[in-house]
Amino acid sequence: MYAMQLPSTWLSGLSGGLMIGFSAASLFWLLGRIAGISGILGGLMQAGAGGDRAWRVLFLAGLLLAGLLVAPVPMLTEGTGTPMLIVAGLLVGFGSRLGSGCTSGHGVCGLGRLSLRSLAATATFMTAGFVTVFLLRHGGF
Repeated sequence: MYAMQLPSTWLSGLSGGLMIGFSAASLFWLLGRIAGISGILGGLMQAGAGGDRAWRVLFLAGLLLAGLLVAPVPMLTEGTGTPMLIVAGLLVGFGSRLGSGCTSGHGVCGLGRLSLRSLAATATFMTAGFVTVFLLRHGGF
């Protein structure tokens, strides 16, 4: 028998998934809130966030800090410039608004609650991602 060789990123993927799950579960258990990042950010940007402001700021700051600790220098793929990143960010924001949530809200929290709406949303954005990667890698664009 031989030991199965896993890609070198399996440990970082596993630890990242565990941290996302732990933070989503903690937010729900401690505050009764769903860890949908677009909803957290949207609520922070609303004038009436009031008493909700502190936990939203702390949660988002923790996300940014964790990202900086893990990958302090943004890794851009060759040929990706600032205009493309801006367009991509706007499309993600538009999709989050259109889908009434983002990957964290639907994919992590919604599926964990067995939400059919989240299942449909997750299947839609995963399929769109697969098709996009396929087209970009095989000369469709």
